[in-house]
Amino acid sequence: MSGWDIADIPDQTGRRVIVTGANSGLGAAAASALAAAGAEVILACRNLEKAAPVAAEIGARAQVRALDLADLASVREFAAAVDRVDVLMNNAGVMAVPAKRTADGFEMQFGTNHLGHFALTGLLLDKITDRVVTVSSWGHRFGRINLGDPNWESRRYDRWLAYGQSKLANLLFTAELQRRLTAAGSATLATAAHPGYAATELTTHTESVMDRLLSIGDNTIAQSAEKGALPQLFAATAPVEPGGYYGPHGIGGLRGYPVRCGSSKAARDERKAAELWELSEKLTGVSYRFAG
Repeated sequence: MSGWDIADIPDQTGRRVIVTGANSGLGAAAASALAAAGAEVILACRNLEKAAPVAAEIGARAQVRALDLADLASVREFAAAVDRVDVLMNNAGVMAVPAKRTADGFEMQFGTNHLGHFALTGLLLDKITDRVVTVSSWGHRFGRINLGDPNWESRRYDRWLAYGQSKLANLLFTAELQRRLTAAGSATLATAAHPGYAATELTTHTESVMDRLLSIGDNTIAQSAEKGALPQLFAATAPVEPGGYYGPHGIGGLRGYPVRCGSSKAARDERKAAELWELSEKLTGVSYRFAG
């Protein structure tokens, strides 16, 4: 079966795209494809040493800027230095890591995957001309948002449930962002995507026996990072539905070409999305300003 592929990316000449976590995996693949289509890409990365060779391979259309999503001071510094961006791709993330805290005291997965990107998007919103793409995961389906204890301070930490919560938060954020953009009469779009099962470094940082098990899956089931990046590239460049969610078409959403995909009932909870939004503004200190 053939479907939407890198060759179908429209001409991106004159457009600027920020890709968080573009030093490897899906982010590097997405940045490379966008630059090949003519875009200027900003690789927003915590690890500048790893990002430098990626930018060098991409060429003159790529630049590296420091961004640590686990540190709100870094997020603010990065955002202040951006004057214009057409597409913000919230790609960076961590998965199933041991119990750790961000610089601001948030649980690492919720703090990095959701709160860091929530703050970044809010700080850049009036500079974004086209759309915000946030990368979620099939794993959102086992996520539950605990608004009373989102940072696992009173519960026993479970790395996989914490990951699921952060990825569910990505989808609730995207839906609520689109609702608020629409209400304000803004033409900016909010979309989300997931890569299915892609072989990336994300599966090697759990610091547990799961690293070994996931490496087996990487070598037998997973598709490449380049193929896994297609849904977020589609969400970033193709004609899409406001608030749309895109992922691979085949094998239960694990592999294949990008299509509009479904989400869990929890991801469609408008009340929980609004409550999460208010909590996220409180925790990050970032209040959104919407202009038509």
